[in-house]
Amino acid sequence: MVRLVLAVALLAAALTPAAASTPWWEPVARPAQDSQINVTGEPFQGTDDQGRVRGFVDAHNHLMTNEAFGGRLICGAAFSEQGAPDALKDCPEHHPAGLGAIFEALVTSDFDGHDPVGWPTFKDWPSYKTVSHQQNYYAWLERAWRGGQRVLVTDLTSNATLCVIYPFKDKPCDEMTSVRLQAKRTYELQDFVDRQFGGPGKGWFRIVTSSEQARDVIKQGKLAVVLGIETSELFGCRQLVDLPLCGKADIDRGLDEVYALGVRSAFLCHKFDNALCGVRFDSGVQGGVLNAGQFLRTGTWWKTEKCSGPQQDNPIGVAPPNALIPATVVAPKYDEAKRCNVRGLTSLGEYAVQGMMRRHMMIEIDHMSVKAASRTLDLAAQARYPGILSSHSWMDAQWTEKVYQLGGFVASYEFDADGFVSQAASTAALRQKYGVGLGFGSDYNGVGSHPSPRTGVTYPFRSYPEGPLVDRQRTGDRVWDINTDGGAHVGLIPDWVEQVRGLGGDQLVQELLGGAESYLRTWSGAQRWSS
Repeated sequence: MVRLVLAVALLAAALTPAAASTPWWEPVARPAQDSQINVTGEPFQGTDDQGRVRGFVDAHNHLMTNEAFGGRLICGAAFSEQGAPDALKDCPEHHPAGLGAIFEALVTSDFDGHDPVGWPTFKDWPSYKTVSHQQNYYAWLERAWRGGQRVLVTDLTSNATLCVIYPFKDKPCDEMTSVRLQAKRTYELQDFVDRQFGGPGKGWFRIVTSSEQARDVIKQGKLAVVLGIETSELFGCRQLVDLPLCGKADIDRGLDEVYALGVRSAFLCHKFDNALCGVRFDSGVQGGVLNAGQFLRTGTWWKTEKCSGPQQDNPIGVAPPNALIPATVVAPKYDEAKRCNVRGLTSLGEYAVQGMMRRHMMIEIDHMSVKAASRTLDLAAQARYPGILSSHSWMDAQWTEKVYQLGGFVASYEFDADGFVSQAASTAALRQKYGVGLGFGSDYNGVGSHPSPRTGVTYPFRSYPEGPLVDRQRTGDRVWDINTDGGAHVGLIPDWVEQVRGLGGDQLVQELLGGAESYLRTWSGAQRWSS
C-alpha cells in the first residue's frame, strides 16, 4: 500500500507542469551546473501607446564563431546539454599554462600565457581583452535579454586565410561550409532553449525571418534573433590577381541558399578585397598583417588612390617581419595623401547588391571601401531601397545622413562608455531629424575590442530605469563587475548600458530602447520595397 501511495504521488508530481508556478521568463529546467543570470523581475512585454516595440538592439555579434576559422580559434561553445562546465572549456592546446594560445598572444601582445581552467574559477577568461575564449555563452545572452535587449543580429563569419595559417583546426576552412554549420548550431541553440522553457516555441531565443515575426516575438517580451553573414569570400567570390573566381550563377545560388537558411543581411566584403568589392582598410599593425594576408590569398596588395570626396578609408598599417611572406617580397609603401582603396563595387558586386534587393535582404556597408559604399548607396538611392545597414562603426561617419535618408539603420560599436557617448553625441542631431533610435554592435567573439574597466556602476541597478533589478553576474565561483572587469562577455551589456546612462543620461538610454523599433522599420521597408 505504501508503495502504491508513493507511486501515485510520483505520478501526480510528474504530471503536474513545473511551469504552473514558474514565471514565464524563468526556465522549468536547466543543466545542473550552469551560470546564474542575476537579473530579478519580469522582462517588459507589449508595445507602447503608439504601437512601437521597445528594446536594445545588438546589431553585430557572432554567437557561433567557435565553429569558424577551423573550429579551434575561439575556445568553448555557446551552449551544451551538460551546462557551463562542458561548454566553457579552453582549447586543448592552451593547456597547461595558456602558452599555446598563439593567436591570442599575437593579437594582444601578451606572451605570458593564461590559466586555462574555466569552470568554476574562470581566473583569466573571458575578459575584455580576450580574443580566443567564448564570450557568448547562452546564459550570458539570456542575461542581456532579461536586461532589455530585444534584437540580436548574429553574423555567421569565418576567414579562410586565417584558418589555413592557424596551426590548430578540426573543421574545414571553406567559409561557406562554416556559414552552414554556424546556422545549424544557431537553430540547435533555439531548440536547446525551448527545451528549458517547456517545448518548441516557448523559449526566449527566437530566430526570425521577417520584421513581422520579430515584432510578434518582441511583443511577447522575447529576443528576436536575426541571421546575417560577415565573411571575406561570400559565395566563394574570391579574386586572384584581380580575376574573379565566381560568376553570376554562383551569386544567385548563394543568395537563394542563405535566404533559405534564414539569413536576412550580409556583408559583400570583409577584410580582403574580393570579386565583389574592395574593403575599408584596417590600420596599425593589424592593417599591415591583413594586407600581407590579402597578398597571400589573392596575389595582390591593397592599392590606394586620392579620394574623390570627403570620405576616406583608414590609413594602412605596416606589417611586422612576417615568416609567411617570402623575404624577396616587399610590401608596397603608401602615399599618405592617397587614402582610398582603388577597388570599389565590381560589376559582380553590383549584381549581388541588386540580387539582395530583389530578395528584400538588408545590405551591410561597413567594411566596404569608400568607393564601394558610395556606389552601393547610389544604387540604393536610385532604387529607393531602404535596406542599408551600418552595424558597428566601420563606414565613414559622413555617410550617416545618406543612410538615414534612405531609411537605413546605423549602430555604433560598443566602445568604452565615454567613447560611445561621444560618438552618439556627434550624430544626435541627425537621429532627431530623422526620428530614429540608436543601436550598438558588440562584436563579441569577433576578434574585436570590448569596453575596458571603468567605474560608475553601483550594483544592483534598474536596467532601464524602471526595468528588472540587475546584480553582479556570477558563473561558478567567478563574479564579474563591469567597474573592474569591463565588457568581458555579452551578459554584461546591461551593465555597460548603465555606464552609458551615467555619462549620457536617461535620454540616451531611451534612444537605445528605440533601437529595436528603428531596426525593424528598416527591415520592413526592405520587405515592402518593389522595383
